[in-house]
Amino acid sequence: MEGNEGISRRGRALGFVILAMMSLYLVKLFSMQIIRGEDYRRQSQNISQRSKKIPAQRGEIYDRNATVPMVLNIDSFAVDITPGEVPPEQYRTVIARLAAKLGMRASDVEAKIPATVRRSFQAIEVRANVPYETIASIAESIDDLPGVSWHSKPIRNYVETGSIAHIIGYVGDITRDELKLFYNKGYTTSSVIGKAGIEKQYDELLRGVDGFEYRTVDVKGRYIENSTTIKPPVMGRNLILTIDRKWQTLAEDALGDRIGSAVVLKPSTGEILAMASYPAYDPNLFGKDNASEEYQRLLADPANPLLNRVVNASYPPASTFKVIMSTALLAEESISPEKRIDCPGEIEYGDRVFRCHIRRPGHGRLDMRGALAQSCDVYYWTVGRDYLGVERIAKYAEEFGFGKSAEIDLPSQTAGFVPTPQWKERKFHERWLGGDTMNMSIGQGYLLASPLQLANMVAMVVNGGVVYRPHLLKEVRDPSSGAVISATRPDVLLKSDIKPEVFARVRDDMRNVITNGTAQFPMKNKIVQLAGKTGTAEVGLADRWHSWMVAYGPYDAPPEEAVVVVVMVEASNPWEWWAPYATNIIFQGIFADQTYQEAIEALGFKYLSGPRGRQE
Repeated sequence: MEGNEGISRRGRALGFVILAMMSLYLVKLFSMQIIRGEDYRRQSQNISQRSKKIPAQRGEIYDRNATVPMVLNIDSFAVDITPGEVPPEQYRTVIARLAAKLGMRASDVEAKIPATVRRSFQAIEVRANVPYETIASIAESIDDLPGVSWHSKPIRNYVETGSIAHIIGYVGDITRDELKLFYNKGYTTSSVIGKAGIEKQYDELLRGVDGFEYRTVDVKGRYIENSTTIKPPVMGRNLILTIDRKWQTLAEDALGDRIGSAVVLKPSTGEILAMASYPAYDPNLFGKDNASEEYQRLLADPANPLLNRVVNASYPPASTFKVIMSTALLAEESISPEKRIDCPGEIEYGDRVFRCHIRRPGHGRLDMRGALAQSCDVYYWTVGRDYLGVERIAKYAEEFGFGKSAEIDLPSQTAGFVPTPQWKERKFHERWLGGDTMNMSIGQGYLLASPLQLANMVAMVVNGGVVYRPHLLKEVRDPSSGAVISATRPDVLLKSDIKPEVFARVRDDMRNVITNGTAQFPMKNKIVQLAGKTGTAEVGLADRWHSWMVAYGPYDAPPEEAVVVVVMVEASNPWEWWAPYATNIIFQGIFADQTYQEAIEALGFKYLSGPRGRQE
C-alpha cells in the first residue's frame, strides 16, 4: 500500500515537471511567434536577401542665373561580377573573356576579386565609366559570361572648363583615409566624393542618397525570380553659385594666358561674381581611367595649374597696401593729410639707399592725396617709419583682414602674413629695424596677402568699415521641383571702428589715383567712374615684377551698386604692366554689357592685346 502511494507521488511529481516544461515551451513559443514574431521574420528576411546599391546622381551646379548647368551627370555604366555565380571550372575562362571585353589584363580583373570572396554572392565592381558599346558587346555574350552584370553609374560632366575648375573642383573615388573620416556619414568603399572646390566643400549636399535593389536568395545563395524590391535613389541637391558665367568668361579673357588671377566681388553682400586663375585644368580628366596619371602630371607642372591663385596664393601687396597706410594715418591723426613731404627720388637710411620708383629729381613735395595718386614710396617710407611705426601698421593690416582666413566657402585658403618684430626675432633671431618698417609701409618685405584679401580690403573702404564674408554658394534647390531650400545671406566677417569720414576721404583719394595718378591712362573709362590703386611688387628680378590693380566702381554710387575688381599678374610673365588694363576691360565689359573683344575695342586697347589678352 505504501509502495503504491510512493509511486503515485512520483508520478504526480513527474507529471508536474512535464506540465511545467510544456508551459515554458508554450510561453517561449508564444513569445517567438506573437510577441517577437515580426523581429524574427525581419531577421529571416534579411538573411535571405541580397542587396545591390543603386548610385544616386549628384546634384547639378549652376551659375547665378540658374538656366544652363555648368556641371551635370551623363549616363555611364559599371561592370560587376558576382564570384559565387561563376562555376569554379569556368572561373579563369570567364575572367579572361571579361578582361578582353573591357580592354583590361586578366590579372587586373583577378586582383579585384580576392580569394576570400571567390564564393561570395555579393557583386564586385570591376570597372566604371564603361561605354554603352562595351555593355552591348557583353550583353551579346552574356551566356558565356556567367556572374557578369552591369549597372548605371552616372559620371560628372564639367560643361564649363578653364578657370571655373578652380571654383567647382572635381570628384573621384573615395580613398581609405577619406573613408575612415566619413564612414559614419554613410560613405562606403564604392563612394564617389568631392576632391576639390565646391564639389568637396558641399559634397554632402551634392551626393544624394543611394538606392538599393533587394533580391531574395535560396539557401545556396541563388537568386529567386520575381523577388526583387527596389528602393530608388534620391538625387543630390542642385547648387546655384554666385558666379556670373558671362563675367567669368570676361575675367578669363582679360587675364589671358598670363600666370595670375582676377576676382570680381560684390562688396555689399560678399558674393563672388567671377574668379579666374591661370593656368587652369580640365576636371573631366579625373573621370578617365588614367586619372591618377593626369593628377601626377598636373602636380609636376611648374606653372601649378591646380593652384587657385585667388585664394590659395599670397604675394607682397606692394603699393596697393598704401590704401591701408592712408587709412591708418587718417584714423590715427598721425600727420595732417595736407602736410607735404619732399621726395628727392631716394633717401638714405642706415647703410642703405632707398630709391623711389621715380628716380632723381623724384616727385617733389607731396601731400597724402598726391602721394597716393603718384604712389610715392618716399612719402610712405617716411610716414611709416616716423609717424606710424610697425605695431600700428600691423594693427591696421589685421583690421583689414590680412594675416587671417577670408573664410570663403572653399576647402582651403591662405591666410597671408603680417610680420611683427616679435616674429622676426623668433624666426631669424634678428632685431626689427627701421628698414623693415619702411619696406612694410609700401607693401614689401615679409608682408603677404592673397588677391581675395585685397578685394576684401577694397570692400572695407567701399562699405565704410564692413567686410561681408565672401562666398560662392547662392542657393540650394530641390532637383525635382526647383524650389529654393536655403539661400546664403550676407554675413559680416570684419567690422571696423574707423570713422566713416576717414573711409570717405580714402575713397576720394583712390578716385584721384584714376583721374590724376599712376592709373590715369590704363584705367580711363567713359562708361563708369572708377577708383583704385596700382601696385608693382619687387621679386628680385631686374626686368619684371608682380603687377597689381585693385579698384571699384561706380565711384559715385552707393555700395549696393558697386563692384570690386582685383587683378594680379605674376612676375613669371614678360613685363607689360597688364593688371590695370585687364581691370579696366573687366569693368567695361560689366557696365557696358560687352564681351572681351567689344570691350578692348571700346577702350582702344586692341593694339595692346591678342584674342585672349596676349600682347602681340
